[in-house]
Amino acid sequence: MKLSGNKILITGGATGIGSGLAERFIEENNTVIICGRRESALKAAAGKFPSIITRTCDLSIAGERDDLFHWIVNEHNDLNVLVNNAGIQQWMSVTDNNFFQRAKDEISINIEAPLHLTSLFLNLNSLDTIINVTSGLAFSPLAKVPVYCASKAFLRSFSLSLRYMLRSKEIEVIELIPPALNTDLGGKGIHDEFPPVNDFIESSFEQLKQGKSTITYGYSDAMIKADPEGLQKAFARMNPA
Repeated sequence: MKLSGNKILITGGATGIGSGLAERFIEENNTVIICGRRESALKAAAGKFPSIITRTCDLSIAGERDDLFHWIVNEHNDLNVLVNNAGIQQWMSVTDNNFFQRAKDEISINIEAPLHLTSLFLNLNSLDTIINVTSGLAFSPLAKVPVYCASKAFLRSFSLSLRYMLRSKEIEVIELIPPALNTDLGGKGIHDEFPPVNDFIESSFEQLKQGKSTITYGYSDAMIKADPEGLQKAFARMNPA
């Protein structure tokens, strides 16, 4: 993809990887729109990046996804890049009393939202790039976050099919595969020991400049190159008996 002169929507763009992408895309002279559920986080992002455009939207609700798309059509119909970044990570067990409800919440944001938004935004004549943020856990799951890992494996598989389906439309599909990073995903403090978001963002933009459509870093780079035995060993390390 071209790295400047775009108009970009980043879902979940106020914090974590989304915020890192927003900052770097702004530095590369792009117009950046972010959406999210928490107005306080969106206001903080707008205070940090005065040029950013914000939109409050609960992506777990289909009607709000429709409203987001119609707002884009009416106000920003030259948007050409969709970044499906929003996601939640639930630490839970299938034996928990509220497992199914929490699983549904996760599926609605991690799976239903990117599928729905992709379907909607393909109606924009200006759209030329879709970026889906998956995870290194798509390859070898951490059993403590079972639905999150499964949702990212789903999105990775869908991204591969989507890339194939959109070849004739000349719409580029990029998969961004982060490892665990120092964000609040899953809860504050859980990922403090992991690499900073900025290092991942810098590496990702270098790979984008090289024209890569599958972006990896650290653990996720090792996972995408691993053979079946390597994946089994990774699972055993993350999920000790």
